[in-house]
Formats: sequence, C-alpha cells, structure tokens
Amino acid sequence: MSISYDKLFELLEKKHIKKIELRNKYGINPKTISSLVKNKSVTVDTIYQLCEILDCQAGDIMEFVFDKKDK
Repeated sequence: MSISYDKLFELLEKKHIKKIELRNKYGINPKTISSLVKNKSVTVDTIYQLCEILDCQAGDIMEFVFDKKDK
C-alpha cells in the first residue's frame, strides 16, 4: 500500500496556490513539500495544517493506493 497526494496538487491548482506559497506564506518545510511530491509519508500535523489552509478534509488531499499484492 502506498499514499498518493495527487488530490492535494489538484486542489492546490484549483485554488491557485503554488507550492512556493506553501513554503513562504504558510511555513511548510521544503523537505515536507518534497515528500508530498514524491508521495512519501508526512506527519498528521502536516495533513492537519494543509487541511486548514485548503479548508478541506484529509480524504480531499490524499488517498491510499493498494498494490495488487495487498489485496
């Protein structure tokens, strides 16, 4: 099983928020943004912060992707 943040980047685009704004305006660490881009795990605090910024729920910005072997 892996995590996908494709929904996050779609929502950012829809709300006209660039990744650099997450860093400069909202204080998201560049390493965290890199982890999101690479679909790596991040802390629940980061998910909470992103949900506050985007006024959404966690399921609106991330999803679990099950591998065939996971089923």
